[in-house]
Amino acid sequence: MTRIVLIVNPYSSGVSRPQVERVEAALRRAGEVERRQTERRGHATELAAAAGEADAIVVYAGDGTYNEVVNGLDRAPPLGFVPGGGASVFPRALGLPRDAAAAAARIAAAIAAGRTRPVTAGRVNGRRFLFACGLGVDAEAVRRVDRRGRSADGRRASNLVFALTVARVLLERGLRLEPQLEVEGHGRAACVFVANGRPYTYAGPAPFAILRDADFAAGLDFVAPRRVTPLSLPRLLVRMLRGTTADDPSVLAGHDLDTLLVRCDRPLALQADGEDLGDVTEASFAAERGALRVLV
Repeated sequence: MTRIVLIVNPYSSGVSRPQVERVEAALRRAGEVERRQTERRGHATELAAAAGEADAIVVYAGDGTYNEVVNGLDRAPPLGFVPGGGASVFPRALGLPRDAAAAAARIAAAIAAGRTRPVTAGRVNGRRFLFACGLGVDAEAVRRVDRRGRSADGRRASNLVFALTVARVLLERGLRLEPQLEVEGHGRAACVFVANGRPYTYAGPAPFAILRDADFAAGLDFVAPRRVTPLSLPRLLVRMLRGTTADDPSVLAGHDLDTLLVRCDRPLALQADGEDLGDVTEASFAAERGALRVLV
């Protein structure tokens, strides 16, 4: 019988006991399900490493737990991602429904049919990421949201809180960001957004595309505003929402890249899939083409 390991983060915003039972019931149509729950930060990486011989690994959690799982696997079995977080960017970007049981049913059908999609894994300074990595302003916002901690039931702040935090970071800088890093081979910029697919993230229900040509089956894409001013910010935000940022002559951009190197004038915050990776003076990016097989 097909062996399915289900990794659940019970503290993710959209995860509840009744929903976990519904997800398990949907997956049992495709095989025997072994549920393993995370207990602390980083635990999903350990659980994934221990489940590497399973026929499939399904993760019911949010983006941070998805990131932990793909960093716990060398040769990954087919992977399924059930939306259980506030954003759940990756499964939504793959076209899965927001309803957890409905998404699990589609994943079960993919397991039964042996249907997978090859996906590139991004890497930054050796750590994998699934959909987005930022250096500068958005990473600083991620850090501030993390510092707020979790609610009494263990849940992280909402997308709205994150959006307001980004706005506060920009307001504190007078809506102005000067060049503070060098994108090797491209030039100087104020911050960098690296996309492994599309969209980069979601603003509530709306996809924040940033780069319309980014593709999970291809290499990495990036955009880096040379500088941000009160006059340029509204245009930049509209282009990011539409995915046309790379068309702006005031923005550095690259498409379908295997590698990318960024050097900072001073230590800057780095985030991957919404996880704070600390301050860095250099960020080395690489694309692992076809490294993952995703159940869709």
